[in-house]
Amino acid sequence: MDLFALPPLAALLDLTTRGLLALTSFLTPAAGGAAAALAVVLVTLVVRAGLIPVGVSQARAERDRARLAPQLRALRERWGKNAERLQRETMQLYRDAGVSPFAGCLPVLAQAPVVGLLYAVFLHPTVAGHANGLLTEQLAGVPLGSSLLTALTRGSADAVTFVLLGVVVAVIAGAGELTRRFLRPPFDPATPRSVVVMTAVLPFTTAVVALFVPFAAGLYLAVTTLWTFGQRLVLRRLYPIDDGRTASQR
Repeated sequence: MDLFALPPLAALLDLTTRGLLALTSFLTPAAGGAAAALAVVLVTLVVRAGLIPVGVSQARAERDRARLAPQLRALRERWGKNAERLQRETMQLYRDAGVSPFAGCLPVLAQAPVVGLLYAVFLHPTVAGHANGLLTEQLAGVPLGSSLLTALTRGSADAVTFVLLGVVVAVIAGAGELTRRFLRPPFDPATPRSVVVMTAVLPFTTAVVALFVPFAAGLYLAVTTLWTFGQRLVLRRLYPIDDGRTASQR
């Protein structure tokens, strides 16, 4: 079931779409045929800027969890065979440290409606019973509603399509690689192998998604991943992670 088919959400989706089209019209005299794509980029930047407090909350939570990592490891070693005692001692440790184990989660959930609404605009070819005009706009002749998959299956992919969509995917993959190199969490030998692998692969899944979603959604994802990497890099310096181990142990 598409939640955005419900009248209240459909109305919000329609309003957001009309707002983007109005911004496109406003930018057209200066940006010409790139106005719609520029509107997508600008709105994405505004949304990400508005969500900076969420990033700050997540950075603080990540720092606090890393600070408690040595004590948590000690508790696992001592009470690993007693799940109930381990849970009780873990919660007591968080209380004594004045840290919530769920810190950073609620702000992420709070941002979901805003991000979800904007992203839905780029995915829905029909909004409130009429065609999504934003997806018919073009950049260098490539419709914002086209994806690499649909272009290939319909035989409409040309050199420009490959270049533009390829750049979007490359930017997202590049941001994922930078995230993996510079922002990976401190190594914890107790972390399951599956979690380690998932953490390494996760930054690149967005690049795979970009192969299948409309061009407009790909632009949104590219701007978002770049912004997120830059923001996290700055916040990591403001709220450095120190789990009590030496660099040789990491």
